[in-house]
Amino acid sequence: MELKDFISVAGKSGLHTIVGKSKNNVIVESLKDKKRFPIFNTNKISALSDISIYTYDEEILLSEVFDRIQKKYQKDAAISHLEKGDELRKVFEELIPNYDQEQVYNSDIKKVFQWYNILHETNNLIQEESNEEPDENADQEKTESKKD
Repeated sequence: MELKDFISVAGKSGLHTIVGKSKNNVIVESLKDKKRFPIFNTNKISALSDISIYTYDEEILLSEVFDRIQKKYQKDAAISHLEKGDELRKVFEELIPNYDQEQVYNSDIKKVFQWYNILHETNNLIQEESNEEPDENADQEKTESKKD
């Protein structure tokens, strides 16, 4: 899943995209209501493509987490981020059984589901293209070489 165009701005709810730049600020647009506003150097901006979830083994990119949510909910909206923390943790644990429970807070889990649902509502959950055609061609080449 491609998340490079989406950002989170500290202190601003929801997700945004960068639509313009100037000398002292960046103009962002909200995905939900399409409102635009400037973000200055003092604001903390996080690109969704740079966010990972800690596990006991490794870090899992947010795009991988979104892929797992999409498979679980069969491309429907996920559980609401407004559900109780215990419910959200239970669902999150199904998706990532070995997530680091000391470093991943309830607020982080809420954000994951909130962001996923925002991307779902705005039709921005774009699956990366899988390379199935080369595999099929490789199979054909193998059978042709066996014939020779």
